Amino acid sequence: MTGAGAEAAVEWLVSVAPDPDACRREWERDPRGIALLPAGRRWDALILPGGLGRSTLDVLTRLIDGPGPVLAGSGGARIGFLVPPGTVAHWVGTGVRGAGKGTWIVVPYPGRTAAVGGVRWLIPPDGRGTLVDMTLLELAMHEAAARRSENRRG
Repeated sequence: MTGAGAEAAVEWLVSVAPDPDACRREWERDPRGIALLPAGRRWDALILPGGLGRSTLDVLTRLIDGPGPVLAGSGGARIGFLVPPGTVAHWVGTGVRGAGKGTWIVVPYPGRTAAVGGVRWLIPPDGRGTLVDMTLLELAMHEAAARRSENRRG
């Protein structure tokens, strides 16, 4: 992601910061290229264990092009899907963590391809506010879990 798309994504992301201008300046100057941003305003994050998360993303990207922003953290040990705000308050799922209102997440600068600080975009935000559709994400998670279960048995 370069140019106008990256700038739109930056603007969308920093819009949730208490001081968007200061956040943008620090983010762009920080050699790690990460920012701590509050969840629960424009998005929540559902965070899956790496194996299930990667399998879920694989299913999701076969269902739809550009499913919404997805992060990988800690060497891929966790995969975070940015979903509509308020989702976490109603989500029940074994092994799935949530970051919603009152929590903060580490977010890499859009457009940087290197994994910095262990966090990178698998699918960066588009700057228009597109989020991962919860219905499709849930279906993808069920299919991914079923496939993983079949692979372990067979």
